[in-house]
Amino acid sequence: MQIHAVLTHPRCLNCHPRGDSPKQGDVRRIHMPPIMRGPHDEGPPGLHCSDCHQKTNYSPSGAPGAPNWHLAPRSQGWEDKTPGEICRSLLDRRTNGNKSLDQIVKHMTEDELVAWGWAPGKDVAGKERAPVPIAKPEFNRIVHAWAKAGAVCPP
Repeated sequence: MQIHAVLTHPRCLNCHPRGDSPKQGDVRRIHMPPIMRGPHDEGPPGLHCSDCHQKTNYSPSGAPGAPNWHLAPRSQGWEDKTPGEICRSLLDRRTNGNKSLDQIVKHMTEDELVAWGWAPGKDVAGKERAPVPIAKPEFNRIVHAWAKAGAVCPP
């Protein structure tokens, strides 16, 4: 459930939408300017996510940034899913990009794009974005413990 609290925080859900448009901010409003997923989850042809989202946060515009900025695959859209549904989708190779449990753990604990949730920088108004609710070292410990215990999912 602690993992679920992180995965359903706006920092994560904004890039794990159910539909084709990313969300923004703590209120999860539609991305402005309007943008769509595109064929490879990186924005439409000619306007990729990385055109605005650089490798680091860009303070003058408030654009968040991390390496390889993109949307999660549609199969990993977590909006309105229960903790068990999210957990099972993470573990299901048909929906998780054919990743093993070790690869899922590595993604959640080491990926720089995921880590952005703990250092989200300032928004366009200069206000600090709220990071995810559990400190990164504690989250990493919880994820590793969950995997070591058999990666059991709630009902």
